[in-house]
Amino acid sequence: MKTWDAIVVGAGHNGLVNACYLARAGLDVLVVEKNDWVGGAAVSRSLYPGFLYSNCSYVCSLLRPEIMRDLELPRYGLQIIPYEGGAVFTRDGDILGNYRNHDAHRREIARFSRRDAEAYDRYSADVLRQCRFIRPLLMRTPPDPTSLRPRDVQELIYLGRRFYDLTETEMYDTIRFWTMSIAEFLDEYFETDVVKASFCISGIIGTALGPMSPGTAYVLLHHYMGEVDGAIGAWGFARGGMGAISNALAASFQASGGTVRTGAGVSKVLVENGRTAGIVLDSGEEIRARIVVSNLDVKRTFLKLVDEAELPAPFLKAVRNFKIRGSSGKVNIALDGLPDFPALPKGSPAWRGDLHFTDSVERMERAYDDWKAGRWSADPFLDMMIPTTLDPTMTPPGKHFMSCFVQYCPPKVEGRDWTDADRDAFGKVVIDQIADYSPGFRDLILHAEIRTPRELEEEVGLTEGNIFQGELTFDQLLFNRPVPGYAQYRAPIGGLYMCGSSTHPGGGVMGAPGRNAAAEILRDLKAPRRHMSDAYAVL
Repeated sequence: MKTWDAIVVGAGHNGLVNACYLARAGLDVLVVEKNDWVGGAAVSRSLYPGFLYSNCSYVCSLLRPEIMRDLELPRYGLQIIPYEGGAVFTRDGDILGNYRNHDAHRREIARFSRRDAEAYDRYSADVLRQCRFIRPLLMRTPPDPTSLRPRDVQELIYLGRRFYDLTETEMYDTIRFWTMSIAEFLDEYFETDVVKASFCISGIIGTALGPMSPGTAYVLLHHYMGEVDGAIGAWGFARGGMGAISNALAASFQASGGTVRTGAGVSKVLVENGRTAGIVLDSGEEIRARIVVSNLDVKRTFLKLVDEAELPAPFLKAVRNFKIRGSSGKVNIALDGLPDFPALPKGSPAWRGDLHFTDSVERMERAYDDWKAGRWSADPFLDMMIPTTLDPTMTPPGKHFMSCFVQYCPPKVEGRDWTDADRDAFGKVVIDQIADYSPGFRDLILHAEIRTPRELEEEVGLTEGNIFQGELTFDQLLFNRPVPGYAQYRAPIGGLYMCGSSTHPGGGVMGAPGRNAAAEILRDLKAPRRHMSDAYAVL
């Protein structure tokens, strides 16, 4: 029986990134995936004739440019098209436009409040300072603060130096920022409801918290840390849908000699004499390997694939306590043409970005109140966009694809499992909200795919449908992610590693967890890392 150097469980983007780096270092690597396609949540699927849906993750910004360069992803077809704008619709028939040009955006804010327009420059500078502080940490392995190993001490010194490079005021602001709510943070800059709502959006996406919950200011920062074509905080569409990212990764991996097996779900990680020996597929087939890397979330990895007897009791308790709470749904719609939004001028760049209907922080908080009661939001927050305004390759000529990311959608409906009737009722609420702002919208609908946390967990393997594989709260970041003492991608079992978004630095289509885990694996194997960018690596 063949023994592989490494098996990566799960062909999501982090698993593929990890496998690419290991294969480029000369390892014989197998990726196994339960679905018949690769990509996890970063997929493009044809669910209606002629239409291509980004039916889970839907926009790109966080994918690290170092990874794109290292793995030559543009060579394998990846192209990111930047947003050109965006808008928040108000209930009185106006919009607050969002434009790539800083001065144009500032003038738009001034239509609502000159004071807020003046505050916009200060807000942008302060958020950018926080980004500059945290971004270098994304591609570094978190230190163990209880360890006296030279690498951990060196990394703690690095963190300390970065902190003490700040002024006294900046130190206080940074500590406050990481722990405060996004609503409180925005109150310190802006006075107008719709302006605050437009910036509040990034503080709640994918998070089981409301805008007034402590810790949501950091969630905003997490979404601001990406870039497109060197523009910090910019977002864009992957040409051909989000599956283009996964397809480019898979092509890069296979060009390096790697092997992908789809339709191969894993039922168990083999452990012999306290060390990983391989995996067992759902079919009963055993595949041997020297190391196993799990791209699944921490709960699915250690509570479903590993025998509890092989794990320390404190570790198991910490895994069970790790917060993975579903809060999001997705509605994908095939349209017979471009919808009409009377408030949005024809030809405006605002069409070619994200569109929202929630025009106050209070409306967002009320939507969260429904989630707390175990109901989907009666007045949900939608992160809606029409990617085909920038990428017409996804539909037939003249047709359009609409993507709606929805907050809030609970993993259980008032404590019970979702039914198909619940799913359809949830989808109707979303469509009704769009139709309130777009006359004739329903008549354009050719097909709609409605996804609740139930569908996200069953198909993609996201526990409770949580898109980040765990909350991005301060107690679950850096050396606490996923479990204190195990934040360096290694499991308590020899030869078993983690590379999914449950690990540092967290979720989004970023690739950093996969890349960082590969660095640690290659370090343990004393294998070369010349092919790996050292831009933010631990020395």
